[in-house]
Amino acid sequence: MAWLRALYEWTMDKAAHPKAVWWLAFFSFIESSFFPIPPHPLLGLMCLAEPKKAIRFALVATVSSVLGGLFGYAIGYFLYEAVGAWMIGVLGLTESFPVAACYIREQGALAVFFAAGTPVPFKLMTITAGFIEMNLLTFTLAAIAGRALIFMVVGILFRLFGAPIKAIIDKYLGWVTTAFVVLVVGGFIAFTQLAGGDDEAASGNACDAVTDVRGV
Repeated sequence: MAWLRALYEWTMDKAAHPKAVWWLAFFSFIESSFFPIPPHPLLGLMCLAEPKKAIRFALVATVSSVLGGLFGYAIGYFLYEAVGAWMIGVLGLTESFPVAACYIREQGALAVFFAAGTPVPFKLMTITAGFIEMNLLTFTLAAIAGRALIFMVVGILFRLFGAPIKAIIDKYLGWVTTAFVVLVVGGFIAFTQLAGGDDEAASGNACDAVTDVRGV
């Protein structure tokens, strides 16, 4: 969609802004609750421009994203009917909402951690977690772990290796993406099996067929 591309380009322009760190914090916050553009590319550009500040940038993104996740949780908990349902609809995630609710109820912190540390829409999980009244401490710890994983790894890599990382990613983007997906999915499956065995896996498969949050 043209508007989404334009929004993405506008967001990326902020990497060169004098207040880039504040923009990074802002986008990391709102992406966790309703903004459609993830802050990861902006973080990458900022780390590439100033590798020595990469860990600082990653920490800003992590903290801001977790705070944004708590905001999304509050929307789901207090304002789902008035605001949350509309947000999920605008983002095209209405059909995914009951599935997310099922996974959070069945997998708990693991589901939130998985969404926080992968390309799964984190905003969907934050609003859903609030709606089903997931334990707030459990949600917060899982969000911190997942967001730290996905942001701090970027910061540490850029701090250690700097610009050469970009050349590697540009040359082997397909392989990097494939390896990342395989590792995440494989790790998730392995963790699920260790945590609950076949019963947990079966419940996960059942969640994929859920279409009504009242039936979860």
